[in-house]
Amino acid sequence: MLPEGAFRMDVPIRFSHSDPAGIVYFPHYFDMMNGLVEDWFYRRLKLDYADLLLTHRRGLPTVHAECDFVRPSRMGETLTMGLLVDRVGTSSIALTIVGFHGDERRLRATLVLVTTSLDTHRAIPVPDDLRRALEAYQTDCR
Repeated sequence: MLPEGAFRMDVPIRFSHSDPAGIVYFPHYFDMMNGLVEDWFYRRLKLDYADLLLTHRRGLPTVHAECDFVRPSRMGETLTMGLLVDRVGTSSIALTIVGFHGDERRLRATLVLVTTSLDTHRAIPVPDDLRRALEAYQTDCR
C-alpha cells in the first residue's frame, strides 16, 4: 500500500481504455500515469504543469518506463493510482506509481523523468522550485 501522505487519484476504467475483452489495453496505463503526474503537479505540488512547459520551456520527458501488470483491470472498475518520489537527481526524477482496485494491486510502475530545455532538448538541472516541492513531498510520504 501507499503511505498516508502519498498523492492518489481515482481513474474510472472506461470503454475507450479497453480491448474487446473489456480489459485495459496496456498502453492506456501509460496515458493514465501521465495524467496522474500532471494532476500531481497541479493538486499536490501546487505547480502549474502547463506553465512549466509552455511559458518556462522546460520539459519533463519520460526517459525510462517499466511496469509490472499484476492483474487485469476491467471496464466499469475504478483504479486508484498513487505516486511516490524515489529519487531526485541533478536533472532526473525517479517515480513509483502503483494502481489498486480496492485492496488488490493491479500494477506497479517505475518512471524516470528528466528536466529538459524545450529549446535545446538537452537535460537541465531540476529547477529550484520543483526540487523544493519534490523534497517536501518526499517528507510528507514518510
